[in-house]
Amino acid sequence: MMTDYPVYLKAAKSGKLRKVASALFDLLQSCMICPRLCSVNRLENKIGFCKTKALAKVYSFMAHHGEEPPISGKNGSGTIFFSHCNMGCVYCQNYEFSQLGKGIEYTIDQLAKLMLDLQSLGCHNINLVTPTHILPQILLSLELAVVQGLRIPLVYNTSGYELASTIELLDGIVDIYLADMRYADSAISQRLSKAIDYPQCNRVAIKEMYRQVKEAEFDQAGLMKRGLIIRHLVLPNQCSGTDKIMQFIAQEISEDTYVSLMSQYLPYYQASDYLEISRRLKAREYEEAKNILKKYNLSNGWIQESYGAERFAGVNIKPTFDDQ
Repeated sequence: MMTDYPVYLKAAKSGKLRKVASALFDLLQSCMICPRLCSVNRLENKIGFCKTKALAKVYSFMAHHGEEPPISGKNGSGTIFFSHCNMGCVYCQNYEFSQLGKGIEYTIDQLAKLMLDLQSLGCHNINLVTPTHILPQILLSLELAVVQGLRIPLVYNTSGYELASTIELLDGIVDIYLADMRYADSAISQRLSKAIDYPQCNRVAIKEMYRQVKEAEFDQAGLMKRGLIIRHLVLPNQCSGTDKIMQFIAQEISEDTYVSLMSQYLPYYQASDYLEISRRLKAREYEEAKNILKKYNLSNGWIQESYGAERFAGVNIKPTFDDQ
């Protein structure tokens, strides 16, 4: 018997999920689902910025244990890494599939089965990594997976480069938003990610996510049930605009927002061609970012002290930075 959790179960029962999925799929005829507004007919396999055709492409999937603790839990997050992206980050650590497009195309039926397989592994959620450009295909697959027994929450794991109007359609479908706030400066976002309107689009989209799900809520086991986590990757030479972003979160979202402050930056892909980000993060730069969190009373969340490791619940891990 269906319940209201995850919320997409109610959306499926009421017909809202099918209505939203169909409306978004129709938009692929002249693709307008993200801020790129490419207007290409992806249903005829024309490609725009994201280079994605009519089918979603998947690079890998797994029970992932490396996300924030309330997302990964004991059994792992059922993570699906989608190929391609609507960002063009010159430092992307996943460039082989985000920028170069490695992966395998999945039909709607195959993607639904993949979600169910991850649930059968005991994963705590379905974690959609870089879902924006294939959101219509995901929702059509979700509807099919619900009929076949999917019952774990969705994590919408996004770069944050979103149209607020698209995010609005997800109200009552997504329980957990895991969203980046990458940049505060449009010139930097253009130079490093080919997205001059990133700060503007990002802030409006984050506000809409928060309106829908508010602060993070957890169950008795410490797993996240609903809410927003904002990820912020600290870049060298203050390129990420940490102070302005944290001020925005504290003053225009909530001081109770959960923030994941990430220190994992490494100069992957084409980063060596950009002097300001051609090195690893320095320990003092990350300390400055931590102090900014304190400055704006953002006490909830996670401090990542080294690549692939975090301080959580009082456990400290020795940092490994460029100047250590």
